[in-house]
Amino acid sequence: MPINEIPVFNKTNRNNPMMLSTAGKRPEWLKVRAPGGETYSKLKTMMRSKSLHTVCEEAHCPNMGECWGAGTATFMILGDTCTRSCSFCAIKTGRPGAINKDEPMDVAKSVLEMGLKHAVITSVNRDELKDQGSIIWAETILAIKELSPSTTIEVLIPDFKGDRECLQRVIDAKPNVISHNMETVPRLYKRVRPQARYQRSLDVLDYIFSQGIRSKTGIMVGIGENDDEVYNLMQDLVDIKLNVFTIGQYLQPTIAHSAVERFVHPDVFAEYKRIGEEMGIEHVESGPLVRSSYHAERHV
Repeated sequence: MPINEIPVFNKTNRNNPMMLSTAGKRPEWLKVRAPGGETYSKLKTMMRSKSLHTVCEEAHCPNMGECWGAGTATFMILGDTCTRSCSFCAIKTGRPGAINKDEPMDVAKSVLEMGLKHAVITSVNRDELKDQGSIIWAETILAIKELSPSTTIEVLIPDFKGDRECLQRVIDAKPNVISHNMETVPRLYKRVRPQARYQRSLDVLDYIFSQGIRSKTGIMVGIGENDDEVYNLMQDLVDIKLNVFTIGQYLQPTIAHSAVERFVHPDVFAEYKRIGEEMGIEHVESGPLVRSSYHAERHV
């Protein structure tokens, strides 16, 4: 079944014509070209040769063609299997394999080979590890700094189960931006992020900012929230002085994942950006195809 034909709930908000029924195909503003081109092919070959993973592929990102064609990608460390089972995420869940101790240097060499001015790193959750994977995280940041000192570094980290020692390891490695995604509004955590806690994620972001590092988070819309809940979440982010906030449309990876409950019109995304920045968030990147690392180089 083509992904554009995946059946979803038909919930139209009669009070807001921007909230469209999701029955049938995606609206035009969510359609993208299939990835391809010489730079894309070269990058894919390099990733496979070094056995590296990207969240672009694992999470079925709609911007992969654009970003890879421009020679940028988001590296995913600590394997391709997550210990959590979020209902929105395409990354596989299960028992992860052994840690690859060469991975930090392999990522750093790839960043150097690609000539990246800005590198984005993320990871699966490794809740089974005593250090939550934070040692590999720190080693990866430091390896990039060693081989490509002019490259700015953004990391999109898990919550480390709220372990401050693990978080501090990443902070002490001094990336330029530390991002941790809230993903959705508090009411939906039990369904969407059952092993996460809203306040715990908020506390992670608050601590990052308190350590003098640029903080960033993102959410998806269209998974069951309403606009008032989005604005309430924004206020929580203003209260912790968040620097960068991204908002994008949730797209159902497979029929086994949470269904799309609304396709949010681009004009509503523009309104999210306007209101968020008026409320006091320094930079809001908001649009149907926006993802955590989309245009990340602009946020440094």
